Amino acid sequence: MKRSASQVLKDNTMLIVLVLVYLFFTWRTGGAMFSPFNFQELVTQNAYVFILASGMLMCMLTGGNIDLACGSLVCFLGALGAYFMAIKEMSPGVAIILMLIIGIVYGCVLGYLIAYVNIPPWIATLAGFLAFRGLGTDILSKNSKTGSISIKKVESFLAIFAGRIFKTKPNELNMPCITVGIIAAIVVVLLNIIGRANKVKKGYEADSLGFMLGKSVLEAGIILLVAYKLAMGGGIPTVLIWVAIVVLFYNFITEKTTIGRHFYVVGGNKEAARLSGVNTRRIMFIAYLNMAIVTVITTWVVLGRVQAANSTAGTNFEMDAISACVVGGVSAYGGAGRIIGMVIGATLIGVINLGMSLMNIDANFQKVVKGVVLLGAVAFDILSKKRSK
Repeated sequence: MKRSASQVLKDNTMLIVLVLVYLFFTWRTGGAMFSPFNFQELVTQNAYVFILASGMLMCMLTGGNIDLACGSLVCFLGALGAYFMAIKEMSPGVAIILMLIIGIVYGCVLGYLIAYVNIPPWIATLAGFLAFRGLGTDILSKNSKTGSISIKKVESFLAIFAGRIFKTKPNELNMPCITVGIIAAIVVVLLNIIGRANKVKKGYEADSLGFMLGKSVLEAGIILLVAYKLAMGGGIPTVLIWVAIVVLFYNFITEKTTIGRHFYVVGGNKEAARLSGVNTRRIMFIAYLNMAIVTVITTWVVLGRVQAANSTAGTNFEMDAISACVVGGVSAYGGAGRIIGMVIGATLIGVINLGMSLMNIDANFQKVVKGVVLLGAVAFDILSKKRSK
């Protein structure tokens, strides 16, 4: 069964918007958006959004639930990590493990309170939003006169979370990077061909052959363009590897596993899911435990990029993650949304941030624009559902 042109257009609306917005800012900035340096900036500055939004998506799938504490938790864990490595001079490996353990313990407590004590998620995470920011600021103020703890001397940690693979000088073509891009492009094309063939074989709704080939060429072209820009920008940032691992992992979970389907079922109709034998409490518990672990990974990435812990770390991170999910088509009511949509939403938010910064637009007005984009995405979601009914 082939999908209609209108259905294809509807499914790719945000991707089209992303391309148009990128081209608009490229025009307005005189091509600065296409420079290798700004490609690197788009990745490194917004890596936390992709990682954090992957966990937020799992929470939202359960019924539009969110985590308000993740930004403050980044501040708290970052302060602890910097304290361990810079003040106590622990090895980065030990510090990383301790941060992960603390995150898992918190995730278990939070998940238990939400899933088994039935505390509303926004109340439980609001408590963390307030408490973790205070705890993080207290740790920093007691161990630093400036309220910030630097980790610039912890080179091994920075190499893992803020380094480069196949590092070369800027504006020097990096062939290993190009090779990785070519391999990635070939893999994407093959996956599209195999995926369509399987759908046709099973009688599922599938894109036409022409559309699939056109889509594959476009995706391969984008991958090769990004690879070229990264190659000219000095190599592949290690943070991009972390983003790719997280995104691919959650794409596999949501698309290919039973527990991933349970998240959608719980979000679609929690009571019906329970009556069908789905352990809804366990799903809620896993969602928030998972969110805590993702927040730990986000902390490592942010700490590596900033090379210091400070009291403003993680500010509005929860809002950026929620915005990326909603703009990317994740339903505000739960039960619908895909990782690829979230990636498009996070990229769109990042492009808007970078584009307006290059145009020297006031930071306050940037918030207005992002608010309008978020509202428009929610309105589009609601109107689309009404039309489908």
